[in-house]
Amino acid sequence: MDWNKQLTDQLEWHWRMQLRPRLEGLTDEEYFWRPVPDAWALHEDGSIDFEYPEPVPAPVTTIAWRLAHVIVGVFGARVASHFGGPPCDYMTWKYALSADEALKQLDDVYEAWMAGARTADLSKAVGPAEGPFAAEPMATLVLHINREVIHHGAEIALLRDLYLRES
Repeated sequence: MDWNKQLTDQLEWHWRMQLRPRLEGLTDEEYFWRPVPDAWALHEDGSIDFEYPEPVPAPVTTIAWRLAHVIVGVFGARVASHFGGPPCDYMTWKYALSADEALKQLDDVYEAWMAGARTADLSKAVGPAEGPFAAEPMATLVLHINREVIHHGAEIALLRDLYLRES
């Protein structure tokens, strides 16, 4: 069995059939829309609300904030630490100031992640860059990324649904 194919096919199917189609037509107004007054947001000056550890309960976030999290924290940092991609972290990232720019960043980092995951040694330990996953095999990280993208993609889709009903 080709486990790389099995694991990447799961995310690729979700990407093509659910998540990416749900992002089509995203407008800048929707991208920056605040669903509640104290929502964590990506601001139009390029700054982003962030706190570690995050407060309990976790804040509601904007679509822009959630996309930035997927771009930087889910895909980008892992592409950098495991597949030779450029440095990527929350403090230095140049956050997208438009929906189109965010979708371009998302597409690029998704492709970079998938290229690496398709050929990764799934039995190799992921190493210290992954904290609690350090001793786990790469397959564990690939599954974790799949869960993260599906989870956060669903949150973004729900925010889009709410936006349509608010405007």
